[in-house]
Amino acid sequence: MRKRFEQQLKLGSLPIQETIIPTAKRSGALPGLCAALKEIFANPNWNEKVFEILDKAIRSEKKHTGRPGMDLWQIFVLSQVRLCQNISYDDLHDMANHHTLIRQIMGIESSFGYEKQKIGYQCIIDNVGLLTDETVKELNNVIVAFGHEVF
Repeated sequence: MRKRFEQQLKLGSLPIQETIIPTAKRSGALPGLCAALKEIFANPNWNEKVFEILDKAIRSEKKHTGRPGMDLWQIFVLSQVRLCQNISYDDLHDMANHHTLIRQIMGIESSFGYEKQKIGYQCIIDNVGLLTDETVKELNNVIVAFGHEVF
């Protein structure tokens, strides 16, 4: 059964709310996106809106049993990174496995030298590909509305 996000942290996991976003002027668009995603995750009203869209798009027609797959939050973060950076699935795969800030926002970064969770290339394609253009537009409307209200 696919979850919204993993509520029970594993030993050595870094909480999403404690992610430090870099504020250097030449950082590009990624820190701004990560700051917005962090705030959406921490704000119950806005994350509920995002999860309702994701539930409808991904889990509505599927049985709630079987293999878990990626969390809805991880799919959402990767889809937004791909859209924001305008990158290929190859680059997204690299970022999902090696970019610390993205991994922290996804909730899969670990510390203390524990073995890091790796996400397979085909897994990213299969899961991020579940979001249609209409779903991504709907999610972006929520993000823009959130940005106008909060930032």
